[in-house]
Amino acid sequence: MSGSGIASSHIEAVIRERLNSTHVQVDDISGGCGQAFEVIVVSPLFAGKNVLMRHRLVNAALKEEISAIHAFTQKDYTPEEWEKKQQQ
Repeated sequence: MSGSGIASSHIEAVIRERLNSTHVQVDDISGGCGQAFEVIVVSPLFAGKNVLMRHRLVNAALKEEISAIHAFTQKDYTPEEWEKKQQQ
């Protein structure tokens, strides 16, 4: 973590490790202070789960990190959904 915020690379590493993610994109939208993030998470763990259940999985995996930042938004996909989205 850097300064009072959290590094994008830290959030990415945690997501990859805890959610078996095949693709992770983390954008610091706070102007670099590490207080607001938008993330895209692609994981086979999301299969058969609705949006709320997916968000709960991500939130649980990042519980400590989310409590230390101001804003966090996420888009979660299965690998199949992500592949279809990339073809659009």
